[in-house]
Amino acid sequence: MDTPDRDGVEEKEQLLREDRRLLGRLLGDVIAEQVGEATREGIEHIRQTAVHFRRSLSDPKLAHEAAAVKAELESRLDALPIEETLHVVRAFSYFSQLLNIAEDAHQNRRRRAHALAGAPRRQGSFGYALERAAAGRSSSEILGFFGRARVSPVLTAHPTEVQRQSILDCEREIARLIATPASPARDRALHAEVLRLWLTAMLRLSKLTVADEITNALAYFRLTFIEEIPRLYADLEEALRVRLGLDRRPWLPPFLTVGTWVGGDRDGNPNVGPEALETATAEQSKLILAHYLDELHSLGRELGLSSRLMNTPPEVLEAAEKSGEQSQHRRDEPYRRIVSGIHARLSATGYASAAELAADLDLLARGLEQQGAGLLADGRLRALRRKVSVFGFHLAPIDLRQSSDEHLATVAELLARAGVEPGYERLDEAKRTALLARELAGPRPLRSPHLAYSPRVERELGIVAAAARANARLGAAAVSKYVISHCESASDLLEVGVLLREAGLLRAGDATAGADMDVIPLFESITDLERCGAIMDRAFSEPVYRGWVRSRGDEQEVMLGYSDSNKDGGYLSSSWTLYKATGDLMRVCAKHGVRLRLFHGRGGSVGRGGGPSYDAVLSQPPGSVAGALRLTEQGEVIASKYADPENGRHNLEILAAATLEASGPGEGDSGGRRAAIMEELSGFALAAYRDLVRDTPGFMDYFRAATPFSEIASLNIGSRPASRKASQGLDDLRAIPWVFSWSQCRLMLPGWYGFGTAVSRWLEKKHGTIDELREMHVNWPFFRASLSNLDMVLAKSDLGIAARYAELAEAPLRQAVFPRIEGEWRRTRERLFEITGASEFLADNPTLARSIRNRFAYLDPLNHIQLALLRRYRAGDTDERTVRAIHLSINGIASALRNSG
Repeated sequence: MDTPDRDGVEEKEQLLREDRRLLGRLLGDVIAEQVGEATREGIEHIRQTAVHFRRSLSDPKLAHEAAAVKAELESRLDALPIEETLHVVRAFSYFSQLLNIAEDAHQNRRRRAHALAGAPRRQGSFGYALERAAAGRSSSEILGFFGRARVSPVLTAHPTEVQRQSILDCEREIARLIATPASPARDRALHAEVLRLWLTAMLRLSKLTVADEITNALAYFRLTFIEEIPRLYADLEEALRVRLGLDRRPWLPPFLTVGTWVGGDRDGNPNVGPEALETATAEQSKLILAHYLDELHSLGRELGLSSRLMNTPPEVLEAAEKSGEQSQHRRDEPYRRIVSGIHARLSATGYASAAELAADLDLLARGLEQQGAGLLADGRLRALRRKVSVFGFHLAPIDLRQSSDEHLATVAELLARAGVEPGYERLDEAKRTALLARELAGPRPLRSPHLAYSPRVERELGIVAAAARANARLGAAAVSKYVISHCESASDLLEVGVLLREAGLLRAGDATAGADMDVIPLFESITDLERCGAIMDRAFSEPVYRGWVRSRGDEQEVMLGYSDSNKDGGYLSSSWTLYKATGDLMRVCAKHGVRLRLFHGRGGSVGRGGGPSYDAVLSQPPGSVAGALRLTEQGEVIASKYADPENGRHNLEILAAATLEASGPGEGDSGGRRAAIMEELSGFALAAYRDLVRDTPGFMDYFRAATPFSEIASLNIGSRPASRKASQGLDDLRAIPWVFSWSQCRLMLPGWYGFGTAVSRWLEKKHGTIDELREMHVNWPFFRASLSNLDMVLAKSDLGIAARYAELAEAPLRQAVFPRIEGEWRRTRERLFEITGASEFLADNPTLARSIRNRFAYLDPLNHIQLALLRRYRAGDTDERTVRAIHLSINGIASALRNSG
């Protein structure tokens, strides 16, 4: 059950084709064994009919067949008994997932072959970035870069991860097997794993809890990060040694880490509170400490070096005597005695900090180096030292996040109960800021142990108290950042200071004044992004806030929200507004002597700021990266990037390499003309997008009817609700289900709508020429990356299938909305090709184009089946199996699209 390959596919794709055929055949065999040969044949017939339908839509010679093929497909699917439908949905879902595995394995294979062949370094590799960096910088400058660099992907728990851990575990084993040499034994093992996959339920019986999300996030540390990050550091350090001509590998500072929001992000999620944070910090610490103990046990076995055979440095002998290890069998084994002492002390939680543990490990490495056994310090010991430097006792820093609305209500209640200001929430911004500045100038807390407070206040103060306890127990990096969603003013920043002071995380009025956490504003809407520079200028002008920033090293982190700005203003306007906001923030920070660090709130799909990470980093305004990059990794993208260890290391390398490369000099918008063009295009695109989604009567009704939004909202894929409030409006709808729903019906509307109209109106008004846009595409990284993402999302869209979803809406509403969407899609494609010179999607990325084509044979049937199921369900067929089949189809489509939400 394989997809036919086009003629002329390169020889290097042969192994991928073989893997795809093998996995497809094995799944077909399992289906025949478990369900019957008739079911396998029926699934193949549905696939072939769906392929015929696609060809009839795209080939003018077959256009006359489209209606008949559509009728045949609908008739066949409508006639399927529900149990048979479940088999069909699961089959196509697993075909897509197996294709993902085969493609990832092939990419790993190609990277290894490329390295072994000594071929030129590829973009996105650290070697490539280092070559470019070394061309204009000295060795000391390059090494100094890593001293100030900060690179961190941040895992979130946003609800687009539809895979169960048991499914992911099975798929990881299939990936491991497919990467091994072919043999009858290997193929039997693969057959067994595909059978296990088929017999494992795709869906959860109950909604995920926060504890489940914590467990799921920890799996990626256990599988990938704990082992692969030290290996990546070793690779980077060796590359630096060779490139810079050093005698030995340098020891880089821990500039690359992995953060998380799981257990600390309570924005719109009532299920996250103090207990969740306590659980997250405890489970993370438990995992990493257990790992350290295991590694120490192995290290002790490796370092049975006898002092009778060599001259041992005095500090090593002295440490051995103090280790507490008194075994007569180890009297002449000082290193083993030291490791035994470290193990015992760590088991008894006798280390006050990870720095103390690191110092003991450093002593071991230093001693081995001094006595000429440095090679023995380069293996497990060096990796363990790196793990301690990166993971500490906390494993991953957890960010706190909450909406400014919740902070406002909490602080208002505290001020009122303390008798300071009974009407704080009614004050204007100037009076709020002045009041908070006066209040925060002193150390007096507002909360009284003798008063009762609302559950909101107890929860908000409880979580910062839990953060303080975690930091005291595990180190200051455990919970060191506080993100403010919907930040709209300087007072929003100061309100968080009130909460931190209550927990002892902010001090005022003495020589130790300062903050123990970074206060990070998140600017999300188009309006807030346009005002973010002014908001930060006002905050920096407030002495109390400037003092906090000074205490944090004169560095200010700011988070930019891609998802909500896109939902608010559409793809092009959001992209340009974010670009401008970055420039505004750079200027304001420079004015106040503050170093800016940007935190990019990117999602998996283009509609949420997604797209290739390398291009996204390099397309930032020149000077804005400056060695600092944090970005969110969300939903199914986490599994796609980090479930496979080798692929995970590659994706981490891309972030490190892109940060190094983007931190050099780059080309901006030339100070005028390009920016002016983008400003006009953005304005036209914003008007077109809002005219559709905000000003078209009944548009949100169309959205709910023509996409599986309602069914997605009930799927057990996360612990938070789909909307922040009980509202039917766009503003309260989370950006994730908004984008996820458009992806399911194959329109991907948030990732492209408005571009075609923007370019057309700009040209019609003779504000410029198409040649100017072509020049921008060739020479401006920002515009080139924007169009590349547009190209990718259009390639994944499908008007023929989207038109079938439109039929779910009532005729008057459908006729008022869908023709406009269809017209804009065609305009966007036409203008995109006119600028890039392409005649088909992804013309400059044949590998991705081939990948998308290979998926259609499995993806299209899932859409057709989902449509049939939605009709049944909405017509009153609420059988539990029908609901389950809908959810399975959502799962399958998301897996096939990979970056869908």
